Amino acid sequence: MFSDTHFHFQHFTENPEIDGAAVLSAMAERGCVFGLDIGTHSDDLLSREACVDNAIAQIKNTFLADKARAFTYFSAGIWPAPEEIQTRIKSLEILQNQIAQAETSTDSDTLHRKIIAIGECGLDHHWNPAGVDGRCESDFDQKMLDGEKELFEMQLDLARKMNLPVIVHSRDAFEDTYNCIKNVGYNNGIIHCYSYGLEEAKKFLDLGWYISFSGSVTYTKKSKIEQMKELISYIPDDRLLCETDSPYLAPVPFRGQTNTPLLIENTYNFIAEIRSRTVQELSSLVDCNIRKLFNLAV
Repeated sequence: MFSDTHFHFQHFTENPEIDGAAVLSAMAERGCVFGLDIGTHSDDLLSREACVDNAIAQIKNTFLADKARAFTYFSAGIWPAPEEIQTRIKSLEILQNQIAQAETSTDSDTLHRKIIAIGECGLDHHWNPAGVDGRCESDFDQKMLDGEKELFEMQLDLARKMNLPVIVHSRDAFEDTYNCIKNVGYNNGIIHCYSYGLEEAKKFLDLGWYISFSGSVTYTKKSKIEQMKELISYIPDDRLLCETDSPYLAPVPFRGQTNTPLLIENTYNFIAEIRSRTVQELSSLVDCNIRKLFNLAV
């Protein structure tokens, strides 16, 4: 089983057809060494930890349950939703309180409750303003867009104070994302679910960021496949990561289905072939990068 640097456990287990305990058990059985459950709301950390903890409690095999506890880690962050942008000072306070509560939990022996990253956070000019949940262009005037950047920079600064890497969400917003990172001057983390081109990747890499690919690379349009191959081939060995972003972006041949970390091998296979590596070599390379980035002994 291959490491997954970005999934949303609570989200994909909302699908009644997905058994969270079975997913974690299968990951453990396949030898997964690292899985990172990602935050999106200021107040979701404690509930996400409880969700994973409850799922592990349902695993009858204690050996597999212990392995699931060992490989599951958490981040905490605020995705740029309009309501979080508008209340960003209060939202950051809530986020910090949740981080502190998790770190001092009396259940700290059952999970890695101390977070290992800030995020996901960043800028989204695809869903903002063209969202499917009632958002419209008029919601995103200059004040809102400036607030979105400020919320991102606040979390970059928090990560710097905590000496933690950042999980950056950036969609259709390269210039603003890059400028926010430059403004804060903190270069430690992942550009997750990378969706830009080679030139943009070079700029992030020059600053020291890691590039993470999701299942979306497996359904690149034929007209752009050569550019995708060039991009994937270019990323240095010591800056490459893989993820599912589950429940989203299920790789081919599962596109359109609810994604889980159990499908990540398809993304590894795709990337390994392009980079002329075995999947085992790619998996070892990614695990090495995980250890370095998150300062772990996985």
